[in-house]
Amino acid sequence: MSTWTAEDERAILASIETWVDKEVRPIARKFDQADEYPHALVEQMKELGLFGATISPEYGGLGLSADTYAKIVIEVASAWMAPSGIFNSHLIMASAVERFGTEAQKREWLPKMASGEFRGGIGLTEPNAGSDLQAIRTVARREGDHYVINGAKTWITNSGNGHGILLLAKTDPESQPRHKGMSLFIAEKGPGFQVSKKMKKLGYRAIDSCELSFDNFRIPTSRLVGGVEGKGFAQIAGGLELGRINVAARGCGIALGALRLALRYAQERSAFGKPISEHQAIQLKLAEMVTKVEASKLLIEQAARKYDAGERCDMEAAMAKFHGSEAGVFCASEAMRIFGGYSYSTEYEIERYYRDAMLMCIGEGTNEILQTIIAKQLVQRGGV
Repeated sequence: MSTWTAEDERAILASIETWVDKEVRPIARKFDQADEYPHALVEQMKELGLFGATISPEYGGLGLSADTYAKIVIEVASAWMAPSGIFNSHLIMASAVERFGTEAQKREWLPKMASGEFRGGIGLTEPNAGSDLQAIRTVARREGDHYVINGAKTWITNSGNGHGILLLAKTDPESQPRHKGMSLFIAEKGPGFQVSKKMKKLGYRAIDSCELSFDNFRIPTSRLVGGVEGKGFAQIAGGLELGRINVAARGCGIALGALRLALRYAQERSAFGKPISEHQAIQLKLAEMVTKVEASKLLIEQAARKYDAGERCDMEAAMAKFHGSEAGVFCASEAMRIFGGYSYSTEYEIERYYRDAMLMCIGEGTNEILQTIIAKQLVQRGGV
């Protein structure tokens, strides 16, 4: 549980808002269009403590609640969604280490992660395994006091400019059920850990999403999360709750940013002798946009508070992610319509929101998969 008071958290949010306005918003278009990694911004994130946002103070982090963290993400994403991905994947990795790692692993890795000295991500997706994680083919074979890992990962955020990943591999490829043969490793870059290429993307630019290959990559047994094989699937599934809350917040941030741009433009642009904000067709769009934004905030808050209380929140996190990401797509699309022809010009920020939005419906579990999670949980819990 967070030890920050409500007043403390308001001050933190105010400082983030100032930073976003002064440092993030002014550079977003330049770095997005150049597809250039924002190194200076990352250094500022270190100073702000964002890489340790949800890590316990015991290990050098801020120990923020998931609720406050989500509000930070919404504010950052409302200006530029991409930078939130730099610390999101990193904090999912940190969450798994803190929740499931041995005490020695926590002491070794979490302080470095909290300071940003070690920046990580999560290595799950493979060319033939996305939503079906149990289909991964990366194998970790034990040899004495090391594991030898061979395989490939793809679409791995932070793997280019980061220092390592939380790697999911099969330690028992023949295990039935399949999930019992999967383990998590703290994989720091070294010989055999190869960044094959940076992916070219429609949106979410400037942030590195890469293909990775592992060719006899040797990793000490001390980096097996929790020290016990076969726990990896359950360990990463628990960490994804925080990730889905984050993606929900990123989608909500896109929706909020698109709404702000559309509202300002609608008040400035005139047609038929009056601002277009006074035309009913535009008013209907703005009304639905703001309603979706505010509904997303409430769903995110519900999921985050359950997470903070240590309660099961897979259904709540899935609902928040589903609604928040769809709100981002809807609001970005409607804002494009409000901007009209100018929406296609890169001189206006709105086209970036449109390009970034769809990723939120795909990342951290597709919305179709999440809807099945919601429905199954609804049945298992006996309804509402």
